[in-house]
Amino acid sequence: MDALGRHILVEFYNCSPELMNDVVHIENSMVAAAETAGATVINSTFHHFSPYGVSGVVVIQESHLAIHTWPEFGYAAVDLFTCGDSVDPWVSYNYLIEAFKASHGSSMECLRGQQSLLKRTDFTVEARDSGQPVASIPRITRDVWFTERDENIALSLKHSGTQLYKKQSPYQKVEVFETLAYGNMLTLDGMVMCTQKDEYVYHEMITHVPVFSHGNVKRALVIGGGDGGTVRELLRHDSIQEVVLVEIDELVIEACKLHLPETASAFGHPRLNLLVEDGIKYIQDCPDGAFDLIIVDSADPVGPGEGLFTAEFYSQVYRCLTAEGVMITQSESPRFNTDVFVEIYDTYKGIFGQDNVHCYLAAIPTYPTGTWSFSFSSKGNVHPKRFNQEVAAAFSREQGLRYYNEDIHVAAFALPNFVKDLLSSKA
Repeated sequence: MDALGRHILVEFYNCSPELMNDVVHIENSMVAAAETAGATVINSTFHHFSPYGVSGVVVIQESHLAIHTWPEFGYAAVDLFTCGDSVDPWVSYNYLIEAFKASHGSSMECLRGQQSLLKRTDFTVEARDSGQPVASIPRITRDVWFTERDENIALSLKHSGTQLYKKQSPYQKVEVFETLAYGNMLTLDGMVMCTQKDEYVYHEMITHVPVFSHGNVKRALVIGGGDGGTVRELLRHDSIQEVVLVEIDELVIEACKLHLPETASAFGHPRLNLLVEDGIKYIQDCPDGAFDLIIVDSADPVGPGEGLFTAEFYSQVYRCLTAEGVMITQSESPRFNTDVFVEIYDTYKGIFGQDNVHCYLAAIPTYPTGTWSFSFSSKGNVHPKRFNQEVAAAFSREQGLRYYNEDIHVAAFALPNFVKDLLSSKA
């Protein structure tokens, strides 16, 4: 061959959209395609982008294999570049067209570095003798990444390359990945819901703040929260007689029982009433004044969670609260979802009253921007800063809480000026 390398530019058409969005399958296929052709794989790096699309490269001793996918079009663009004569890139081509279930492919082969146009220069590389034995070529390193992104911001987490759980429910795609930094991670439709390493922040703050502020919660309702973390924290309080959890998607519960067992540890608790049904319908049918505390532990306002972000729904929640009842919601990131953040607080104030709605913040690394907000809306005279700090402090110590304590309770309501400005913009 009168060239240093062979470069095949490949387009695969009518691929399986599901496979084109599966970073684990694509990474495994690309590595296998290289090895089947006889290449020596050095490392691989692959990213999945939310909601869809995968990019990645397999570095081989003989050059590389690279890919980017457009699942919505069933399309993949692939580069197969090999140096020398020892590896045939067409073997990789034939492997991938089957692995991606493509109806057909098109390709163009280029010879790279035509030797008739090059002049060889002999040179030596001098290196300091360390006296250490020469290291062998390391075993393949595989970097597979999950990326949640929009047009302006992204969060990437490296995972093991093994997908622990993946099922499509009638409502959403439920997946669990084993990340290296945050343990097992639950995602819904490509959005991070919780991870083993930082879920306690969200769940401690969405529960203990209202319970200690209210001071006498007997019955609590959780809408959403199928991971189980919110009910786990509520049931730490012996004074709560019943917790009702209404989760629409039983696959979320299943996935977390299997792969986030610490979060889902309270599903068998005798004071828990678990209902797999539509939370919106449950609230519509709920009697007046049934609960002291209602926590709306929903995902973002898309998909099955969309109906939980409406004035009609919050008005029904208000009706279901006792005279001194409290509603808590996760209220998005003031920096990331600014428009939604402002709109829902304006809605709360219209229902509960201008002085009865309070915002508080927590630091959650795996949520967009790392700063997340919760709303505290009181039907009566309960105020979040009037609580028994000694009782809260003792509870935090006895239960071994990792984020919430009496000082954090107070400090969480100290808002940065930009958040205050947002909340007063529609006042």
